[in-house]
Amino acid sequence: MKGTTKGYVLGAVAAISYGTNPLFAVPLYEMGLTVGSVLFYRYVVATILLGVVMLKRGYSFRLTTRQIPLMFLQGVLFALSSVGLFEAYNYMDVGLASTMLFVEPVIIALILWIFYRQRISLTTCIAIAVSVAGVVCLANPGPGAHVTGTGVLLVVLSALSYSIYMVLINKTSLRSLAGPTLTFYSLLFGITVFMVQLGGLTRLQGVPVSPLGVACMTGISVFPTIVSILTVAVAVQLIGSVPVSILGALEPVTGVVVGVFVFGETLTLKAGAGIVLILASVFILVSSPRKLFSHGKAMFHHIRLSRGR
Repeated sequence: MKGTTKGYVLGAVAAISYGTNPLFAVPLYEMGLTVGSVLFYRYVVATILLGVVMLKRGYSFRLTTRQIPLMFLQGVLFALSSVGLFEAYNYMDVGLASTMLFVEPVIIALILWIFYRQRISLTTCIAIAVSVAGVVCLANPGPGAHVTGTGVLLVVLSALSYSIYMVLINKTSLRSLAGPTLTFYSLLFGITVFMVQLGGLTRLQGVPVSPLGVACMTGISVFPTIVSILTVAVAVQLIGSVPVSILGALEPVTGVVVGVFVFGETLTLKAGAGIVLILASVFILVSSPRKLFSHGKAMFHHIRLSRGR
């Protein structure tokens, strides 16, 4: 297989694996596990597996003294983003939640404009307007679809938390760290959020002792995390961060497919229009990243490498 073809294949695999979160999470909820318990196990297993892979591949674990407290803050933001998304699955269709989360690049652009006085172009303004229209459609998708105000709020907070996480990476010394290193410490420090959420682990539930329970817990720790991080790292090296970011559209599409064909969710015409609008807004942004961010390619590189939540 040629390098370019391999890059596109791996980029697609990364995006699809990112979108499998609800495939494993929802069955665990149905078995009685809380979001806190699911995420605690996921983060612990993913941290161990990613650490082993990093050792074998020679990635550095080094953090400077100044980076440690900043990385701890990043871990908290990373974990809160996971909590928001996984809680949202309880309040709205998983496909719509996965798509609404995809507005993160738009929120990042707004944060950079508002707080860092970064110039915002007409193209960015158009993308923001298109994205808002898509969110409005998804928030009120019509009969047959399940969406609540709580679910929408949780997804928006999840996207906001992750967007702040990404901006801090781009604007601090953490920008020099490799993607797997960033994700490893984000997972490691993020575990503290679930320890607090679970009352010092006093409310931690056991993993269901059944083939499905073990399979779902393993799957959620491996596919949306380890597989995605490693495949996207190679894909970016082979074809660049912008094509990989565009291939990221397969992530919400995967969430919609899982929701419709696995969980029997209804995809209304209005919801379909919202999905198209949000994907279009992101395509507009990633097609010209240098116009949006002072370090556009680095930003999108880190976005793709750090999505293992």
